[in-house]
Amino acid sequence: MSYRTACMKCLFVLLLIGIFAGTGVAAREANEKLTLGMTLNLVLVDAPQISPDGKQILYVRRSVDKMNDRYVSELWIMDSDGAHQRFFAKGSDGQWAPDGTRVAYVAEAQPKATPQIFVRWLDAPTGSQITNVDEAPSGVTWSPDGKQIVFTMMVPAHREGLEIKLPGMPQGAKWTPAPRIVQTLVYQSDGRGFLPDDYRHIFVVSADGGAPRQLTFGDWNDGSQSYGGGSGLSWTPDGSEVLFSGLRSKDFAYRPHESYIYAVKVANGEVRQLIKDKGADRDPLVSPNGKYVVYTEAPIKREAYTTSHLYIMNIDGSNSRPLSASLDQSPQGPMWTPDSSGVYFNVSSDGTRDLYFATLSGDVRKVTKGNHVLSVTSISKDGLAVAAVTTDYKPIDIYAFKIDDPQQLQQLTFVNEDLLHDVKLGQVEEFSYNSFDKLKVEGWITKPPDFQAGKKYPMVLNIHGGPAGMWNVGFDFGRQWLAAQGYVVVDINPRGSTGYGSAFANGISFDYPGPDYKDLMKGVDAVLARGYVDPRNLFVYGCSGGGVLTSWTVGHTDRFAAAAVECPVIDWLSFAGTTDSTNYYDAFFHKLPWEDPSEFLRLSPLMYVNRVKTPTLMIVGMLDRRTPHTQTEEFYEALKLLKVPTAMILMNDQYHGVGEWRSGHVTAPPSNYMRNYLYLQEWFQKYSRK
Repeated sequence: MSYRTACMKCLFVLLLIGIFAGTGVAAREANEKLTLGMTLNLVLVDAPQISPDGKQILYVRRSVDKMNDRYVSELWIMDSDGAHQRFFAKGSDGQWAPDGTRVAYVAEAQPKATPQIFVRWLDAPTGSQITNVDEAPSGVTWSPDGKQIVFTMMVPAHREGLEIKLPGMPQGAKWTPAPRIVQTLVYQSDGRGFLPDDYRHIFVVSADGGAPRQLTFGDWNDGSQSYGGGSGLSWTPDGSEVLFSGLRSKDFAYRPHESYIYAVKVANGEVRQLIKDKGADRDPLVSPNGKYVVYTEAPIKREAYTTSHLYIMNIDGSNSRPLSASLDQSPQGPMWTPDSSGVYFNVSSDGTRDLYFATLSGDVRKVTKGNHVLSVTSISKDGLAVAAVTTDYKPIDIYAFKIDDPQQLQQLTFVNEDLLHDVKLGQVEEFSYNSFDKLKVEGWITKPPDFQAGKKYPMVLNIHGGPAGMWNVGFDFGRQWLAAQGYVVVDINPRGSTGYGSAFANGISFDYPGPDYKDLMKGVDAVLARGYVDPRNLFVYGCSGGGVLTSWTVGHTDRFAAAAVECPVIDWLSFAGTTDSTNYYDAFFHKLPWEDPSEFLRLSPLMYVNRVKTPTLMIVGMLDRRTPHTQTEEFYEALKLLKVPTAMILMNDQYHGVGEWRSGHVTAPPSNYMRNYLYLQEWFQKYSRK
C-alpha cells in the first residue's frame, strides 16, 4: 500500500476492533442490545494458513487480557474442514515449514519478554525457542529445504559526535539521566515512541536454533523502507538468495516514497539490485519455478494517493511489466499458482474486498463476488483457498472455498456466535448520491435495532481517517453500538477515499480538507431527505483524517448539535516538524511551509475557529506521534478563549487512533476503546436539543 497521506494512517478498518452477529436462524428471537462490555469477551481471527499437504489450517486468535488491559494473540489449528479446533501456541506470525512437520512463530520469551522465534513440531507438546535476540524479529520466512529461517531485526547504529563527559560526579550519586541525542530526520514513530538509533537488517538462523547470522549491512533499512516491521522476504526455490524491498541509500529518510527490489546471497551476503527504475517497489514474491518475481509498484507522484499495480519481472530483474494495469485499484497479498502460470491477489473496491487473478500476460479477472470483506491469505496446491470474511451482520471468521467454485464458501470458525447469540443489530443500508459537482458518492446508514417508521431519530456522522481510507461492508462495533443507543449512524466515503479509483482518491490533492467536506454535507442532506432523522440533533465525530474533517466541519457550519474531534491535525504549520512522518508535504502542499505558508494556513481548521459555535469535545492520546496531542491542545485553547463549550480528554497509554487495534498492532489498552465511546455518548447526550 502506498498511502501518501498527511501521515494520518488511522486505519479506518474497524474490522479488527469490531464485533459481529450472525444472520442465521436463532433458537429464540434476538432482543438484547449491544453493550461495550462485550468487547472484553470478543475473539478475533485472522491470517489462516493451509498446511503444505492441505489437511490442516493454522490461524490467529486475538482476545482481551482483562487483568492486564491488553490484547493477546494465540495460534490455533484445525482440520481443513473446520473439525478438531484446538490451541496450538501463544504467539502470532505462524508459518508452516515446507514439509508441514513444524510451525515457526513469534512469541514473548521469558524472563525479559522480548519476542523471539519459536519452532514447534506438530507431535511435540510445546515449541522450542530458537533465537535469543535483543530486538523483536519480523518477517519470519522458512527456507525451501526447511533448514533455515530468515527474518529482519533492528541493529544498533553508531553515530559520531556530541559525546561529552560530565566532570565532578561523585561515586554513587544520582544525577539527572543523560539526554536523548537526535541526529536523524525520522526519530519517532507512532506505536513505538522515540526510535532507537538503529537500522533494520536481514538475518538467517538455523531452524534447529543457534546464533543468527546477519546477511545485510548498511546505514539504511533492508526488508522495509520504513522503521516499522519488516516484510516481503522471499527465498528463491534453490535457497541461494532472499529477495526483499528497501532503499539502500544513506539518504533514504529523505526519499520516503522510493524503494526497490534486491536479492541477497545467503552464503556470503552479496546484494544485487533487481529494479533500477525510480518507483515504490515492494513485496517481492518469487514464483515456484524460480523464473519470475511478482511485486507491487507505485509511481512516485505528488498526489494525495498513488495507486499501486502488480508487476512481474524475470528473476534477474529483466523484462519488468505490469500485470494489473487494467485495474484502477491497489493489489494486496499476491499468491502464486503452483504451476507459476498466474497470481492471485486481494482488492478493496467500493466498500468490499474480493479475490482477483492475473495471468502472466496481464489478463485480470475477479474470482469471488459478494457484498463482503474477504481476505484470502493462503491457497493450497489442490486449490483450496482460506480467507477471513465478514459482512454487514456476520462475524469475522475463517472460511474456505475451492478456487474453481468460489461462490461456495464454507464457514470454518464461529468464534463469537455464543457471545452475540441474542443480540439484535441495527439494519445497515447502502446508499449513494450525487455530490455538489455530480460526483457519485457512496455511504452506509445504520438504523437503531428498534427502529420505528415515522419516528425522528438523532443522527451521528462518523468520518473515517486517512484521508486515504474506506468504510466497508464489514461490520464494526462502534457503528452498531451507537445505533443501539438510539442514533442513526452514517458512514460516507467522500472523495479522497480509496476503493473508487485514482481520480476519486486524488480529488482532494492540494485542497484537503475542502471538497471532501462538501461531499459529506451533501450526504447529510441525502439522509435528512429520507425523513426519519431529527435535523435539530445531528452529531459528528472522527479520528485522525476524520478529526481533521470534523474540526473543519464545525468551522464551516453550525448545523450539528455537538461534535467530537479526535486525534486531529488542527494547524498544518505547527504540525510540520512534530509528526512522526515527513511524507505529507508533497501530497497536500505545493511548497514547504517556510517557502509559502499561505496554503498551510488556508487549509488549517485553526484558521476558522472563530466561526465555531458547536460544542466540541477534544480527544487524543498522550503518546500520539502521528497527530501529536499539541494539535488538540491548540484547538482546545482557542475554543476556550472564544467561550465555545469544550472539554479535552487526554488518554493515557494511548498512541494514535484513540482506542484502536490496527492491523494486529496494539496501539491502546482495551479500556480506552470503551472510554472513547462512553465520552462520545455523554457529550452528545449533554448537548442534545429538546
